[in-house]
Amino acid sequence: MKTLKDFEKELNKCSKCGLCQSACPIFQVNPNDCAVSKGKFIMLHGVTKGDLKLSKNINNYLDMCLKCGKCNNFCPSGIDVCRIINSAKYEYMKTTFTAKIINILESRMVFGSFIKLGALISKPFRPKYKASKDPTTSVVYFKGCVNQICPKTDKYIHKIFKNIPIEIIEPDFDCCGLPFLSEGNLERFEQAAKYNSKLLNSCTDYNYIITDCASCESTIKEYPKYINFDNNINVYNWGNLIALLNIKFKFNNPIRVTFHRPCHLENDVFINQIFKNCENINYIQMEDYDNCCGLAGSFAIKNHKQAKQLISNKAKNISITEADYVITTCPSCIIGLKLGLAMIGNKKTKVVSLLEFLSKADNIVY
Repeated sequence: MKTLKDFEKELNKCSKCGLCQSACPIFQVNPNDCAVSKGKFIMLHGVTKGDLKLSKNINNYLDMCLKCGKCNNFCPSGIDVCRIINSAKYEYMKTTFTAKIINILESRMVFGSFIKLGALISKPFRPKYKASKDPTTSVVYFKGCVNQICPKTDKYIHKIFKNIPIEIIEPDFDCCGLPFLSEGNLERFEQAAKYNSKLLNSCTDYNYIITDCASCESTIKEYPKYINFDNNINVYNWGNLIALLNIKFKFNNPIRVTFHRPCHLENDVFINQIFKNCENINYIQMEDYDNCCGLAGSFAIKNHKQAKQLISNKAKNISITEADYVITTCPSCIIGLKLGLAMIGNKKTKVVSLLEFLSKADNIVY
């Protein structure tokens, strides 16, 4: 586990060029230098030199980050911004009493038991899969915490893939670890990453690792940065698989849709392919379709003013398209989008996951 001091060279690489300002969604609603990575790096560099201490004030600025990774993509020095912030957050939190409470709540005994209880309660409401005799495609399904508790996604998958010879393998995964990483609980994150990686290594003869949560997908791909993991982790969205299999969806009545790209969704090429295969669908791309919805886990609680502005901006862009549905691939974004549309009084546009929307098709052709 790297300490903040280990990133001193990385911090020195920051040229203070300010490109992060043009990329950061937070800076657009709160033009404060400490809201972007440039300002955070100045403070953290002072910490590594001993001129500053990791204070509550600095921690507040660390929390003023969506972890969307946009500044990573714009940084000409190639600095891994999110990892540095996570390490700084860990060093601060381990000195606080709050961290001890959070660590207990996020432990496998408490957090893990809550998820398992939710999965147990929802089990009777999930469809029973009939294993294909000769599957042409085999996937390892990383369900994520939300889908462990809520059975609806299983129903959507069952409807979309019921006539396709596919094998869906569902190991007993832990949480992907993103909630732990965001709160500076690196020990718990590494525990989850090692456990999940061990399960992935034990799986054989599968074609893809699939999830329908962009945050889970992104976090799993980050495992090699934090733990020793030799295998390449190729994780895909259900949308990637649907596009690859060239499944076609027929809707009897014309429907107007738009798409919100979650911050953690690295590639959304599959969306255009899927919409091309949808009959009677009119896709309108909203302005800033890839800007954050504003929820971003605990960010919305700790920075409610900025979150409210981001949520409102996103909802207004959705409303301009006059879409019947706004589609996304992240359970957390679904909540943020619903909040935003409710805030501005938009009762027309419904928020749905990609799988839910496609399961509404009147006819599915393989």
